[in-house]
Amino acid sequence: MKSAAEPKPVIHGRTWDPMEHVDYRLAETPEEKEEIYRLRYRAYLREGAVKASLDGRVADQFEDAPNAWTFGVYLHGELYSSIRISVLTSEWRLSPSVELFGDVLHPMLDKGMVFIDSTRFVADPNKARHFPELPYVTVRLGSTAGVHFNADYGLAIVRAEHQPFYRRVFLQETWCEPRLYPGLVKPVGLMATHLPSVREKVLARYPFLRSSAFERRMLFDRASQRQAAAPKPVLVSAGAQS
Repeated sequence: MKSAAEPKPVIHGRTWDPMEHVDYRLAETPEEKEEIYRLRYRAYLREGAVKASLDGRVADQFEDAPNAWTFGVYLHGELYSSIRISVLTSEWRLSPSVELFGDVLHPMLDKGMVFIDSTRFVADPNKARHFPELPYVTVRLGSTAGVHFNADYGLAIVRAEHQPFYRRVFLQETWCEPRLYPGLVKPVGLMATHLPSVREKVLARYPFLRSSAFERRMLFDRASQRQAAAPKPVLVSAGAQS
């Protein structure tokens, strides 16, 4: 769906709306999913994060979890990047972060906390250089989910060289030192931020991260069989923006 974000943010010295030609699409068909799995492989291989494989794709056991949304980010109709958003609650604990850092997260989930776990963030190696705002546009989906599901914390499992981006943009802190996730060559650390505490600070710096209640419903209220089992959002009045 097209974003309803506020226009004219200033990023990389440019005063244009990076969301103008961006379309977020939930991957639901086998063809959409396969295109994303192959994008992941190309991106990970370019970064040396995975070993070369004959099938040329990266997928895992969380792809069809009822608490997961995998999005493709399209520009002018072409796939540029992808990210998977998992909503973690005391009932739903299916995600890579829980698998790798369960000793940290399970006690907090036991207390009823809600997490947005953003994983599998990849960008097309050839297209990304022509769209420097792409990382912001992609991780915006995690920020949007945080509002929609009234989450306590936003999570990211991040390689050491990418952690400064998450500290700078989302004011995240390191919760756990790097561990090796199955299938990856390079270890990833657990980062997190308390969303209610930092939201206004982040939005003041990056106003295009704002979303309308309508956009959030369009992104995360899917009309599929999994919807009945997925975590329920906190409803916000149609005119509200966060």
